[in-house]
Amino acid sequence: NDVACSGAEIIGIMLTILLPDRTLEDELSKIMSDVHDVCHDLNIQVIGGHTEVTGVVNQPLISVTGVGKVKEDRLLSTGKITPGMDIVMTKAIGLEGTSILAKEKYEELIKHFPVGMIDKAADFDKDILIVREATVARDLAVSMHDVTEGGIFGALWEIAEASDVGLDIELKSIKVRQETIEICEYFGINPYKLISSGCLLIAGEDGGKIVEALDNDGIEATVIGKATASNDRRLLNGDEVRFLETPAKDELYQVIGGRE
Repeated sequence: NDVACSGAEIIGIMLTILLPDRTLEDELSKIMSDVHDVCHDLNIQVIGGHTEVTGVVNQPLISVTGVGKVKEDRLLSTGKITPGMDIVMTKAIGLEGTSILAKEKYEELIKHFPVGMIDKAADFDKDILIVREATVARDLAVSMHDVTEGGIFGALWEIAEASDVGLDIELKSIKVRQETIEICEYFGINPYKLISSGCLLIAGEDGGKIVEALDNDGIEATVIGKATASNDRRLLNGDEVRFLETPAKDELYQVIGGRE
């Protein structure tokens, strides 16, 4: 995702796989099968790496380095947004976080929601790659940024800080799937601050043209606002105006624990 956001064509990946003692061959086989499937979908190769059994890890640890190529004058960065540019988002927010919660809290959730709904939410991780939409949008974009920890609010803050611009964002234009809303309401967390791999922010001169190009490729996209010359990062909801705050710990960790 990061390589694609730079406007580059992805060539391949290098893997470092560290496995705990007593790891079975079937486990490594499953890992490599998953890697093969993703590489096949993206038409890329594993071009190098290292695999080792070591006592210093207690679960499989995989480090992935993406390799890509791009002409210097087409390299995109988060810091190139200027006032007046449109801000476009793809798909929906909270996809990765919803999938993690559905899997980690599956037994608890199916006591309160239909099994089919939780199964569908768990499968949201199938949508967390943004390579396809980044490839479609890169010739029309000035900047692209994948939405990860801290959610959409965190990502919007990051692009505004990097480019030293303000933002006017229409809250109702930000797409959220119903499964995400239901699960977040159950756990009492904010979907706008939930890890959201699969959602791509794109800045450009003509958001309508970007949306049209993505739509023609079957990718859902929406113009959610504009960059401004002000220092204010505003969230607009009808007559109500709120302001983005410095990103805090991702909402996911309120439910499953993790980093401070």
